[in-house]
Amino acid sequence: MSELTRIPAPDGVAASAQYSHVVLGTGRFVAIAGQLALDERGRPVGEGDPAVQARQVFENLRRCLAAAGATFDDVVKLTYFVTDVAHMPAVRAARAEHIPDDRLPAASAVQVAALVRPECLIEVEAFAVVAP
Repeated sequence: MSELTRIPAPDGVAASAQYSHVVLGTGRFVAIAGQLALDERGRPVGEGDPAVQARQVFENLRRCLAAAGATFDDVVKLTYFVTDVAHMPAVRAARAEHIPDDRLPAASAVQVAALVRPECLIEVEAFAVVAP
C-alpha cells in the first residue's frame, strides 16, 4: 500500500462529508475501467434495484483492484455515473462497506441519460496509487 495524503478541504474550499478534495501519493498508478452491475459471466445483477447494483459494482471494483495488487485503501479517485442522482445514497452505502469515512478518495458524480447496458443504473471507475 502506498502512503496517501488526503486533504478534505484545501484553504478556501468548502469541506464535503462525501469525499476528499485532494488525494496524493507516490507509487504505481492503477486505472480501473468503469464497472457495471454484472456478474462474472457478464449477466446483469439487481435489475431496477440501485442498492443491489451498487454492491455488485463495488465488488467488481474490489476484484479489479486485487488483480492490480491494490485495495480500496489505495484508491485516490472514484467517478460515479448514475442514471438518476437519487441512486447516490445506494452508491454511498455500498462505498461505506469498503471505504471508511476517514479514507475517502476524491470523487465526482455525474448523472447520465443512459449507460452502455440499459439495464444498469450505476457505473463506477477508480484510480489508485500502489506502492512500487
